[in-house]
Amino acid sequence: MEGKFLPVSKEDMEKRGWDRPDFIIITGDAYVDHPTFGAAIIGRYLEAHGFKVGIIAQPDWRDAKNFKKLGKPVLGFLISGGNMDSMVNHYTVAKKRRKKDVYSPGGRGGLRPDRAVIVYSNKVKEAYKKVPVILGGLEAALRRMAHYDYWDNKVRRSILLDAKADLLVYGMGERQVIEIAEALQSGLSIKDITYIKGTVYKTSTLDGVYGARKLPSYDELIASKKAYANSFITQYKNTDTVSAAPLIEPYRHTLVVQNPPAEPLSTHELDSIYSLPFTKRYHPMYEKEGGVPAINEVKYSLLSSRGCIGGCSFCALNFHQGRTIQKRSIASVVEEAEAMIADGDFKGYIHDVGGPTANFREKACQKQEKRGVCATKQCLFPRPCKNLIIDHSEYLALLRKLRNLKGVKKVFIRSGIRHDYLTYDPNSEFFEELCRFHVSGQLKVAPEHVAPSVLQKMGKPGHKVYEEFARKYETINKKHGMKQFLVPYFMSSHPGADLNAAIQLAEYVRDMEYMPEQVQDFYPTPGTLSTCMYYTGIDPRTMEKLYIPRSPHEKAMQRALIQFKNPKNYQLVYEALKKAGREDLIGYGKKCLIKPRKKNFAKVKGG
Repeated sequence: MEGKFLPVSKEDMEKRGWDRPDFIIITGDAYVDHPTFGAAIIGRYLEAHGFKVGIIAQPDWRDAKNFKKLGKPVLGFLISGGNMDSMVNHYTVAKKRRKKDVYSPGGRGGLRPDRAVIVYSNKVKEAYKKVPVILGGLEAALRRMAHYDYWDNKVRRSILLDAKADLLVYGMGERQVIEIAEALQSGLSIKDITYIKGTVYKTSTLDGVYGARKLPSYDELIASKKAYANSFITQYKNTDTVSAAPLIEPYRHTLVVQNPPAEPLSTHELDSIYSLPFTKRYHPMYEKEGGVPAINEVKYSLLSSRGCIGGCSFCALNFHQGRTIQKRSIASVVEEAEAMIADGDFKGYIHDVGGPTANFREKACQKQEKRGVCATKQCLFPRPCKNLIIDHSEYLALLRKLRNLKGVKKVFIRSGIRHDYLTYDPNSEFFEELCRFHVSGQLKVAPEHVAPSVLQKMGKPGHKVYEEFARKYETINKKHGMKQFLVPYFMSSHPGADLNAAIQLAEYVRDMEYMPEQVQDFYPTPGTLSTCMYYTGIDPRTMEKLYIPRSPHEKAMQRALIQFKNPKNYQLVYEALKKAGREDLIGYGKKCLIKPRKKNFAKVKGG
């Protein structure tokens, strides 16, 4: 089995008859040869194009010698922080250190540094001064230009500068990395590779840059939140390959230039990537530590599409995969499922079939083909666009083929259903089969909130849409004699949410007679519209000021209100209701959230 993996040691290279690899991939994740891991998919794609690729996974960053274990690559280093931003991987929204890391062997924490991309890149430059260093992956992509950093609570420079790297790839990266590899192989200097879509580079001259849009300088960004909001919204509207222009961000001694996004992959191209010879396993070197936990969530899941037309404000997909749907063919997904069934450990259950949003599989409208994605309009928000194509037929055909395969007992959908898109579909065929065949007793959906003012900032539909979805779900389940439940996900402390909005959500939870087990406290991560709102206090779409719940204590109160039945939250809920002047919700009536304090009430510490 080990010979099927990409080389991780000089011994592996010797077995292949290699002296040096063309590229060395350095990743903050353990090496898992599965197409949901960025290092694996880029490595296999380069290999398929004739390049020799080695992998150094989670090197000890304290000593540059650990970056020399495969020798000096012929063409360059490709560096990624892993499948998650390293700071999100390491810290909770309360900025507390996480103990576990599912992308590491045995789930151990501490095997990658904070700001992994910067640390790895600088160590590579220390080890080999003149070898090209190319950044990629989520951490690099979402920090490609100046960005607000929640953990430092300041605006940081483009990661390209702090990492001292030569080039940055944003987006999924397959198309770009092959163009870069072929350019380097042809003898072109890394400094001259400034023309590839989906890349960011630094320069002292704008020769050859045409039709660019100039962003505020870094000095302006750190001096003015209004300038930051204007810069962000310019970038936010510049993520479609048809309409985007180059962006220029000036610094005192250099310029950072972002080229327009790379062209979306065709169905044929996407199929070819997922047909590459992945082992779908973690490297055997991790066996003694119990393997890599992250593989358990994806081992028996199938990715059928990329991109999302949803445009939620708190999601970074707009900046990373984009709003154009890219899909695999039904035949490709079925072929992968058949190989999965042949796996000796497969028990008959396909855990998921989907993408960022499971039921997006078609382009949003016919106009996108020539004009691209609308820069100033959303497909589903605040209401569905009149040009939106709502069609579940092909996704339904895929699910039917999968569940009819010999050896398959059940096909689940867990990657998320966009409930508004499903509600708007006049054809109930998919909704019926979703309930009958693809739910494991509970269907998780994400209405996120109920307050109109908060939903507007989130880019989510009005709450009545969710209520209509819930009614349809209940009706279909009753029709088929099935007792299945909805599990709604809610978010606290989103920009625009004050205590009154949080109480409105708590009252809805009360009326549901269900207390959510999990609540997502808004996390200001790089690359989202909501993070821009959080930092600036401005909605960059309108430049209007808005309320931001910033203090840890208020965030704790908003979170506690959603879980008001938990005795540990009593003090926080009591304080929130008093502060908002909602003592009417403290009492013994059916509409009350909590009972009055007892005389000998001992304060319960919340948080």
